Amino acid sequence: MARYTGPSWKLSRRLGISLSGTGKELEKRPYAPGQHGPNQRKKLSEYGLQLQEKQKLRHMYGVNERQFRNTYVKAGKMPGKHGENFMILLESRLDNLVYRLGLARTRRQARQLVNHGHILVDGKRVDIPSYRVAPGQTISVREKSRNLSIIKESVEVTNYVPDYVSFDADKLEGTFTRLPERSELPAEINESFIVEFYSR
Repeated sequence: MARYTGPSWKLSRRLGISLSGTGKELEKRPYAPGQHGPNQRKKLSEYGLQLQEKQKLRHMYGVNERQFRNTYVKAGKMPGKHGENFMILLESRLDNLVYRLGLARTRRQARQLVNHGHILVDGKRVDIPSYRVAPGQTISVREKSRNLSIIKESVEVTNYVPDYVSFDADKLEGTFTRLPERSELPAEINESFIVEFYSR
């Protein structure tokens, strides 16, 4: 199944979570899309809750089902809690870290910057959004791309950078200093439901 390219606001409303990170989608209409959206009182089954939690996380990071499942399997081979390791692996993706550093306003925009070759990792161009960045590696903007308006605007409006990354706005360069802790990852996700979903 290919990556979702439909309306993201509609998807955010269906899942009840802001996928862009801005919260704008749920401001005016904080209910599911469609004719019966405001009046829905449907109680989800246990499977429905697990599936919804999986879809929330998958769409949050913009990953297709096969990639998502493969990352989940990889997380199971690491020491520690399966669900936490899974979220840490997703957080270590290059497109996500470009977004976290404030070089892009959304993960979709970050993915596009990486795809178009504007981003360097340790001085080398990497155009694979799913590239897994290791702690200590440096992410920077290519010399020719430093004047891009979308990068400048994003850096100007970003007022929060997580503790597990450091960022120099003048050099447009950041470092993935350490792996994030669970408390620093999205609180609205219950990863135990995702582990249960794949353990069926």
